Amino acid sequence: MAYGKSLGEQGKHRGERETVAGKPRKTGRYLMLNGMTRRALLGAFAATTVVAAPTYSNAFGLLRGAGDIRRIKMYNGRTGESMDTIYWIEGQYLKDALNEVNHFMRDWRNNQVTNIDTRTVDIMAASHNLLDTTEPFMLISGYRSPETNAMLRARSSGVAKNSRHLKGEAADLRLKSRSVNQMFRAASACAAGGVGRYTSSNFVHMDCGPVRAWGS
Repeated sequence: MAYGKSLGEQGKHRGERETVAGKPRKTGRYLMLNGMTRRALLGAFAATTVVAAPTYSNAFGLLRGAGDIRRIKMYNGRTGESMDTIYWIEGQYLKDALNEVNHFMRDWRNNQVTNIDTRTVDIMAASHNLLDTTEPFMLISGYRSPETNAMLRARSSGVAKNSRHLKGEAADLRLKSRSVNQMFRAASACAAGGVGRYTSSNFVHMDCGPVRAWGS
C-alpha cells in the first residue's frame, strides 16, 4: 500500500511501462546491447521510465535488486543544493551518481565527505516510492564528522555518541507534503534498518543498521 495522502490509494499495476509514441519502452538491457553508453542510458531512463506502483512489495523488491532503476531526490535548505539522480540501473550502482550522493550528504559545516552506505540510500529511495510523492526529501542531516557529532552531543542528550551518521549510514529527512507518521510507516515497512520518529522536530531518521524503531 502507498503511504501518501490517501493510504488506500492504489497506483499503477506492477510491471506497467510507459510507452513513447505508442511503442513499448525499450529496456536498459536492449539499449546496452545496441551500443548505448552508460551516460546515454541514464538519460534514456530518466526520460522514459515510470516507477512501479508504490507498494510494500515494490519496496521489498527494490531493496533486493528488482526493477530497472533506483532514483533519489533531495534538497538541502542549509546549502541551497538539490539533487535528482538515478544511481542504480539494472543491477549496477553508478559510481558518478554515488559520488554525487556522497557530496550532497556531506557534513555541510566543514565540507567533510564520506561514502554513504548504499543500503541507506536504497532505504531512502524505497521509502520515497512508498510515500507516492514527487516532492524531494529535505535532508536535515547526512554524514557527520566526529567534530560535528561532538558539538551536537554537547547541545542535546538525544545525539548518540556512536551515531550511525558518523559512518555514513544514516539520514534525517523531512517532507512538507507528508507527516512524520506517514514517513515513519513507509520506512518501517521496508524492514531494512533503523527508523526513528521525531514528531516534535518534524523529521524521520533512517539507517541501515539492525531493524528497530523508536520515537514518538
